[in-house]
Amino acid sequence: MTTTIAIIVPFVWLGWLVVTEWVPMFPLNDLRPGNVGQRVLAACINYPFPLLIAAGVALHQTWSLLAATTLCVVIVAGHLWNWWLPYFGTGTAAQRETYQREYGRTLKILPTEGHDVVIDVQHLVVGALSLLMLATTLIATLTG
Repeated sequence: MTTTIAIIVPFVWLGWLVVTEWVPMFPLNDLRPGNVGQRVLAACINYPFPLLIAAGVALHQTWSLLAATTLCVVIVAGHLWNWWLPYFGTGTAAQRETYQREYGRTLKILPTEGHDVVIDVQHLVVGALSLLMLATTLIATLTG
């Protein structure tokens, strides 16, 4: 059962990304015609990760489970780097500029006062799903 859940969660993560990156749902997301190229690039970079993670868990070999876990760690680290570190004031000028252009108008529930970058609801869900994906992959790896 844990292996099945660890295979399903990456697909849920991917589904959330696809929906929020391509289906206009303002103020949850702010899809503008001018950022289609950036969204395609992000899709090419991000979308293979959950497929590789699910495949690694499904193969259920020591090496594939370790590779899947490593990919999950990379995803969580990327999320921390792109959202939580800038939220707490360690963001770069490029991150702040991208945030203002792409996410400045999106729905937020975290305090915005005193923060140049605030994690929006869309990316809070991504973060929660990323942690869930790491946890289920780790469980599948350790119990496999």
